[in-house]
Amino acid sequence: MSLSKEEAKQLLERMIFEEMQPSDWVQDVWDLSGLHGESAAKLFEAFEALIECSSEEKLENLVQSLYQDQV
Repeated sequence: MSLSKEEAKQLLERMIFEEMQPSDWVQDVWDLSGLHGESAAKLFEAFEALIECSSEEKLENLVQSLYQDQV
């Protein structure tokens, strides 16, 4: 099964943020603590940047590896 970059991103978002939208997760963390909220925002920016600069093959391998570890 070959995954597109967008499909891999969606699977990783579901794995990390579960049922929440990533922006809602960042806001929830920010509401709890400004310091941690800033870190959460930077972490999400890094996540998006890594998705953009990674090849589809590498993302697919990552998704398969992470899902295999959960089973």
